[in-house]
Amino acid sequence: MSGRPIAEGDLDAVVALIVVDEEHLQGRPSQVTIGDVREWMRGVELERESWLFEDDEGITGVCWSNVHGELGFGVGIVHPRAKGRGLGTDLLRRSEANVRDRGAPRIHQFTIGDDAAARELMLGHGYREVRRFYEMAIHFDTPPAASEAAVETLREEDARAFHGALDEAFQDHWEHHSLTFEEWWGRHTSNPEFDLSLWFLIREGDDVVAVIRNEANRNGGGYVGALGVRRAWRGRGYARALLMHTFREFYDRGMPRVTLGVDAESPTGATKLYESVGMEVEQENVVFEKALA
Repeated sequence: MSGRPIAEGDLDAVVALIVVDEEHLQGRPSQVTIGDVREWMRGVELERESWLFEDDEGITGVCWSNVHGELGFGVGIVHPRAKGRGLGTDLLRRSEANVRDRGAPRIHQFTIGDDAAARELMLGHGYREVRRFYEMAIHFDTPPAASEAAVETLREEDARAFHGALDEAFQDHWEHHSLTFEEWWGRHTSNPEFDLSLWFLIREGDDVVAVIRNEANRNGGGYVGALGVRRAWRGRGYARALLMHTFREFYDRGMPRVTLGVDAESPTGATKLYESVGMEVEQENVVFEKALA
């Protein structure tokens, strides 16, 4: 079976493929956007780390993979009309081969929780389930309540303090890998959707103690990319305050739908917080791991 790399001009068709597959698996409209796909492919060298297959009707399947440190990542999607022909296995092996060639000792593959065939494929090729994540959403028909906390919009001169607070907050999280400020800042400022006016923080004295990083035009509306409170300042309502401020900001900008992703086993109890402000689980995703050494 032959394929070719994904090109920039293919991204709209890749979005359409993902939408069709998610709707096939879940029986409801998908909210995936081109902004989501660009984010998922960030850091992927398309020419050598992605593959696209097609027939006379269009794309039948795509996959891409890359490596961060000692961990590889792979994603594969097969069109419903092409399932059951061995294409999924081919995509899986291509991702594994790329990650192995780049020297990573293990790989993570991602599937939708409702995809029983993908689960069977993973387990049959030596993978094990290691984590589940929720995609949660909320939609406002009327303006959400404004936060009463002293929330500030990030200024560029505070970016290092923002990065430090976020990195500290995520030290408890599964598979967290710290980035230098330069790596982290460069990654975000190179994003076409980068908008510093959607990043907010809370201070106590001179300390930045709680932060939230948001993006527009992701998953059908506003998106919470990261929310963190430094350990010593947890339990004071700061995460809730930043969420409520974010909800109101997106609503005022004409985006009444807001989504985020959360570890189902978050050690900080994040899922309960999101449920308490009215967010609901929209999709469950599964992470499978395989040792490649």
